[in-house]
Amino acid sequence: MDLSLIIMQLLSGIALGAVLVITALGLTIVFGMLGVVNFAHGALFMIGAYAGLYLASLTGSFWWGLLLAPILIGAFGMLIEFVLIRRLYGRSIDDPLLLTFGLSYVLVEGVRIVFGSDGIPFPTPPQLIGVLDLGVGFFPRYRLFVIALVAVVLLVLWLTLEKTRVGLIVRAGARDPTIMQVLGVDIGRVWLAIFGLGVGLAALGGVLAGPMRSVNPEMGSLVLAEAFVVTVIGGLGSIVGAVVAGLMVGISISLVALFAPEMATIVMFALMAVVLLIRPQGLFGVRGRTA
Repeated sequence: MDLSLIIMQLLSGIALGAVLVITALGLTIVFGMLGVVNFAHGALFMIGAYAGLYLASLTGSFWWGLLLAPILIGAFGMLIEFVLIRRLYGRSIDDPLLLTFGLSYVLVEGVRIVFGSDGIPFPTPPQLIGVLDLGVGFFPRYRLFVIALVAVVLLVLWLTLEKTRVGLIVRAGARDPTIMQVLGVDIGRVWLAIFGLGVGLAALGGVLAGPMRSVNPEMGSLVLAEAFVVTVIGGLGSIVGAVVAGLMVGISISLVALFAPEMATIVMFALMAVVLLIRPQGLFGVRGRTA
């Protein structure tokens, strides 16, 4: 088989993995710092795609949709946390899981009522239409943009969480909220910001995925499964694990699709099974951690 074809397929896997990384990262941050399993994450990914498409149509620019959709859907996520999720802190982990599971159905049916069930094309921005000659083959400009943007977002997120006072407060509040409250920190605002960030990342993933697939009410279902697989492989609550596992899953799906297309969807579950047999806590998870 042609080496250039394999390299192009590898890059396609990295682009797919980039979308999975940014989506699974939102799920991981919310679980790792709040202990909440957000089953509405896929639906919020889908709503992010619709919001990006609507804002791009309204403003005539993909870039405004890309910028504003994660902010607006992130704010919507903060409203969800304040009105619904906050009442369940300190209770069984099953309570927010069941609540968000029901919420996902409400959101999907709401979108179906407003926009219908048919897929809607999400146009690629004119500046990113076409392919780029990489020397070993031609690769879509838009997918290269997705890889680059996700890399920048990851860098900014890491610097914010690890190198700033805000990041210190967020990490400390996730580990010992009682001490933070004693020190005068409004822990409710910290949790609100974390949940909003996680939802905003899901929406960003939806906008980025839009031009690579049609936007439809069911698009969040498969993404939710993929995001959970990535989270489990990487380790529950591990940001580094989400990044590594997301790229692993994306590359695995892409390469398997080249040789055995019928196995492409199954490979991520097989990969998860192998990882769990070797490391039940995931690649970067901590044994015995529950939140």
